[in-house]
Amino acid sequence: MNTGSKSRSSAFMKSFHKHKYYYVLLLPGIIYFILFKYIPMGGIAIAFQDFRIAGNVFDSPWAGLKWFNILFESPDFWTALRNTVIISFYKLLFNFPAPIILALLLNELINGAFKRIVQTIIYFPHFVSWVVLGSILFSVFSVDTGVTKWLGLSTSPIMNPELFRGFLVGSEMWKEVGWGTVIYLAAIAGVNQELYEAAKIDGANRFKLVLHVTLPSIASTIVVLLILRTGQILNVGFDQIFILYNPLVYNVADVLDTYVYRVGLTMGRFSLATAAGLFQAVVGLCLLVFTNWLVKRMGERGLW
Repeated sequence: MNTGSKSRSSAFMKSFHKHKYYYVLLLPGIIYFILFKYIPMGGIAIAFQDFRIAGNVFDSPWAGLKWFNILFESPDFWTALRNTVIISFYKLLFNFPAPIILALLLNELINGAFKRIVQTIIYFPHFVSWVVLGSILFSVFSVDTGVTKWLGLSTSPIMNPELFRGFLVGSEMWKEVGWGTVIYLAAIAGVNQELYEAAKIDGANRFKLVLHVTLPSIASTIVVLLILRTGQILNVGFDQIFILYNPLVYNVADVLDTYVYRVGLTMGRFSLATAAGLFQAVVGLCLLVFTNWLVKRMGERGLW
């Protein structure tokens, strides 16, 4: 071992010893990802096999790209892909900026007690499962007893294909917008207060303080979360859609997640479902890499 390698090894050991408790805190997360994210990747091989549930992955004969050919020839797959992209675009367009705007508004509240009450109220839906929220939404928007009847509407948005996608976007915003403000409020709390003082001296009002100080200061946080959100563009929330959709809206609500569930578990075509899931993951990875590259080209900091 040369001198350079020894010095790097020594520096690493010193750093490890100095921050050993931080590494201990990282250990549960590392174990989680190894057990539930990396080890299951071995199951990707099923997408290239004629998988037999009675045996195991190694006993199944190889089929090459057979299941991908079947997948891309299926009209149901293309319908699910189209619905996934449309719903994900709507959620990105409306639900991504919503917590940013809400965090900026909360930051402007002067009364601390009122601010905490508002935060508690808007955080609460995040901790309720979609199973419970789905029951509440079905009751609230029931044609017989809910607000739909009070408004004199003949159909519920849950049963109307033209309104269902908007209903998905709105219900997710209601559930997650409060929790989404946590990261942005933390970023805003770290903004240098001297920047605000300098802007006030220059005559900036509260709106200009937000526009010229707060937003630029949290831009890196927004960019990182946008990159991560772009990588999840083909994942639109299985729980929400599976709980809320019904036969009347299948043509606009069936997405890749529900398609994989239906083909894999309901029909027992595990190789086809795995191929669809692998396609979903590869597209997400490509979008993540591309968005990170594009952001860095624009002068912002990326994920790597």
